[in-house]
Amino acid sequence: MHELVRKNHWGYAPSEQLPVDDLIGEKYRGIRPAPGYPAQPDHTEKQQLFKILDAEAKVGMKLTESLAMLPGSSVSGLYFSHPQAEYFGVGRIDRDQVSEYAIRKGMEMREAERWLAPILAYDPTQPAKIVQEA
Repeated sequence: MHELVRKNHWGYAPSEQLPVDDLIGEKYRGIRPAPGYPAQPDHTEKQQLFKILDAEAKVGMKLTESLAMLPGSSVSGLYFSHPQAEYFGVGRIDRDQVSEYAIRKGMEMREAERWLAPILAYDPTQPAKIVQEA
């Protein structure tokens, strides 16, 4: 799909002819970060994406309760074609970051922690440490 976008839909690489090893090694221009991957670890972003695109009505894609996409061959992501765009990972995040994120998303803290569990830099079952300023 990314290749079709590069060659046909956006057309910024119409004559691209990369060998399979280069495709696997992501030697093409642009990136396609997707919900649940290191650059965009929150799967709940798929809910907003599906709503905006009206994905179920327009292409028959659905989200399960755990936010897996159906049919199983479905993919989603954000496309960036800038020549300097590179994949990155968000990294581990602390309680204060999750708290702010939960507020912006209108989510309970526990729910945000559940969805972001793989990247938490703390154990949500342990009480927060209170830091006193001098």
